[in-house]
Amino acid sequence: MPWVRLHGVKDYLDMVQILGKYPLIRQNFNLVPSLLEQIEDYAQRAVKDKFLELSYRPARQLNSQDKLFLLENFFSINTEKVISIFPRYYELYLKKQRKSEFSEQDYLDLQVWFNLSWIDPYFREDAPELRNLVDKARYFSEEEKQTVLNKQLEILKEIIPAYKKFLDKQQIEVSISPYYHPILPLLYNTNVAKQANPKTTLPEIKFAYPEDVRAQIEEAVKFYRAKFGNAPGGMWPSEESVSEHILPFIIQGGINWIVADEAILFKSLKKKKRETKLLYQPHLLKRKEGDLNIVFRDRNLSDLIGFVYHGWKAQDAVDDLIKHLENISREFNGQDILVSIAMDGENAWEYYSHDGHDFLELLYQRLSDSKTVKTATIGEYLRKFPPRSEIKYLAPGSWIYGEFGKWIGNTYKTHAWECLAQAREELAQLIEEDKRFAKSDKLSLAWKQMYIAEGSDWFWWYGENHADFDRLFRMHLSNFYAIIGKKAPAYLRKPLVPD
Repeated sequence: MPWVRLHGVKDYLDMVQILGKYPLIRQNFNLVPSLLEQIEDYAQRAVKDKFLELSYRPARQLNSQDKLFLLENFFSINTEKVISIFPRYYELYLKKQRKSEFSEQDYLDLQVWFNLSWIDPYFREDAPELRNLVDKARYFSEEEKQTVLNKQLEILKEIIPAYKKFLDKQQIEVSISPYYHPILPLLYNTNVAKQANPKTTLPEIKFAYPEDVRAQIEEAVKFYRAKFGNAPGGMWPSEESVSEHILPFIIQGGINWIVADEAILFKSLKKKKRETKLLYQPHLLKRKEGDLNIVFRDRNLSDLIGFVYHGWKAQDAVDDLIKHLENISREFNGQDILVSIAMDGENAWEYYSHDGHDFLELLYQRLSDSKTVKTATIGEYLRKFPPRSEIKYLAPGSWIYGEFGKWIGNTYKTHAWECLAQAREELAQLIEEDKRFAKSDKLSLAWKQMYIAEGSDWFWWYGENHADFDRLFRMHLSNFYAIIGKKAPAYLRKPLVPD
């Protein structure tokens, strides 16, 4: 799939580089190790996705299947905010809508525009070679297409060094998620889902491997150390999914703080109403393994940025957010409080004009000038204002409705968990029964393949007819069986999702 590469050139680099203009802004970024691993693979030209392969292919060499793939997939970006602002790209879009025949030059221009439009506006405007292509608009050459693809790789190479630069000068704090982005409470035991929502339908074969929770955390911490030179202070549990069961592993991993959704706070404290006095402060999770701090995001403010403000003018959106923050400040009458805004750092901006730059630059300037609001990283805040409130029991749930229904519960999701559980049991038995395998190089490959299959996205999409994710999930499990020298079960040969 192309999304690591495309979001890499559209979101991951400029989101941190923009802070160079606003030295007073302190910000947290969460980076998933498996994401960084894939970015490095692209930067080193070690991998290609199908979209990239067909982008490299000369237009004159495209066969009928290639052309169909381009027509079906190379308009995969926001039509209103992106495609329509480029006349030639929009012309091709309308031509496709009319089902008109494309010429060889049309396909070449489409290859260029798809890859060019995904590059962040900041880089398109800053790089003369890209600015010239935007101005030219059509009749691109194969060499010009190569210029765009080379620029993508240049951007990808800069991502990790840029975060390290801003981390070293302490303008940002970088936290991590478990290595392959699993839902940790469900790795611990899929039955935890029923504790979060008693109506959840559980898989017939339980998945319960606490040791995999430990491994996903430890591998993430190890990876972070290798890339940034020290241990991470914080962890964003994948999808802000937490439970009491996973806390010992996080604490033992050396993590100082985690973030969760406000719904988990109020469930944990058995509060039926939203109480901002509880929300706008850090809390302590004091356990026998040690202490762990936790902050809870303001869902309303986070969702305004994530899902609402893109439909507003930048000035109006920033005015509204600043007004909310000032109202909160007045409500607390000068007390020091922590308002946490935590959101998806990539998907929102495609829906904003100019990929969110107008909104973010205005917001950062207003925050820099504010006499009421000061930005701080979570670690910085905790060092100055340690938590005064303690949570005795952390309720299970995620930032999606405070439960786990996005990853478990429908027929297809539970079937996927059963397939994973069967494969995991095969590995456990093999390690116990075959001492030679347990000492072989294949063991580490088998573990890696298993940990990949434990990732959250496979289960997110099941039941929503995303055939690509089903195909990849079954491919990973089939690869796992090949690694351990066993024939893949027949059920992995056909989709686990409806037609």
